[in-house]
Amino acid sequence: MTKTPADDRLIVALDMPDALAGLQMADRLGDAVSFYKIGLGMLTGGGLALANELKDDHGKRIFLDMKLFDIGATVEAAVRGLAAFGHDFLTVHGDPHVVTAAAQAKGDTKILAVTILTSLDRADLDAGLMVAGDLPDLVVTRAARAFEAGADGVIASPREAASIRALPEAVGKLIVTPGVRPSGAALGDQKRVETPAAAIQAGANHIVVGRPIHQAADPRAAALAIQAELAGI
Repeated sequence: MTKTPADDRLIVALDMPDALAGLQMADRLGDAVSFYKIGLGMLTGGGLALANELKDDHGKRIFLDMKLFDIGATVEAAVRGLAAFGHDFLTVHGDPHVVTAAAQAKGDTKILAVTILTSLDRADLDAGLMVAGDLPDLVVTRAARAFEAGADGVIASPREAASIRALPEAVGKLIVTPGVRPSGAALGDQKRVETPAAAIQAGANHIVVGRPIHQAADPRAAALAIQAELAGI
């Protein structure tokens, strides 16, 4: 019997201490997961080597969540270097000058622009002296500007996905949503969350789930439960 491939709408965040722990988790998850996110926190712990191993030796898709932000020339150089590995997604902050620079050097890697981090709320933006306005409106505005600057997609919470999907600029673009928690899961440091099904139904192409899977007593079972939820959509 041929096994059904894992639904790559689920991206599992390997937010582990180092590459060895990440590889062990990927081994536990096996064919239940086909797409992994490797973020900045693991970069000094062998994260890029892990990304390459999962792609080249295990056939997994890879999302490098680096959230790059700098002057244009530096972003362009960093993106060109990372794109050479041929991974699927790479994040940069959604400021137009950053997105434009990244788009010029991306190769086949898709550039995803961060709108506003899903761990932030209006009080956090006020503390950072960010422009006034309702947070959902700011997310949608930043998404539109990122698309205009050349982003292939955006990172946004599930609660803003529908409004972003409705933008004329969003036609053919990706929406990837962290801040996804299965029913009953702890929120952790996320403040704007929804269930996997709700995120996809709102217009997301991919959802990112980390702790509810790798901190579960049975991570593979937790991943399969999410896959089953997605299969019903």
